[in-house]
Amino acid sequence: MKQRKLKIEELNRITIEEFREAEKIPLAVALDNVRSRHNIGSVFRTGDAFRVEEILLCGITGTPPDVEIHKTALGAEDSVKWRYFEETLSAVETLKAEGYAVFSIEQAEHSISLENIKLDKEKKYAVIFGHEVHGVAQDVIDMSDGCIEIPQYGVKHSLNVSVAAGIVIWDFFQRLRN
Repeated sequence: MKQRKLKIEELNRITIEEFREAEKIPLAVALDNVRSRHNIGSVFRTGDAFRVEEILLCGITGTPPDVEIHKTALGAEDSVKWRYFEETLSAVETLKAEGYAVFSIEQAEHSISLENIKLDKEKKYAVIFGHEVHGVAQDVIDMSDGCIEIPQYGVKHSLNVSVAAGIVIWDFFQRLRN
């Protein structure tokens, strides 16, 4: 069967205003000292694609407007709500006060495999992704409600932060969307 690639105007994309009004999945994403502007932009783009509530940018994580973030976000930094926190711990405190269950995405003792996490559509969740080399800071892990680990079966037991975010956000989207 021959398949024709769709044109942009055939994709029925919504406007930024429509996105802001659209129902979101009950998921916030926090970036703990993510240094690469391309990774940050990629998380914005994935957050837009799967309608996360917001992105929290913490510590050295860059914030829009930024040319490098825009290169990969392609405007998603304008559609997805975001907040900046100097300290990731402040972001975690705020999320908890707002009723979120907070999970660090990290390989840790007693972590829960992503495939085994139980989610309740009536609850709100936040996931934290860490620095490209050092991961999520230990004090942030200590303050989290738990750690979720992406199962991996190769030689390397790490994923690029934007790839990890894509996997986790997609998994949460599949489970939490109405």
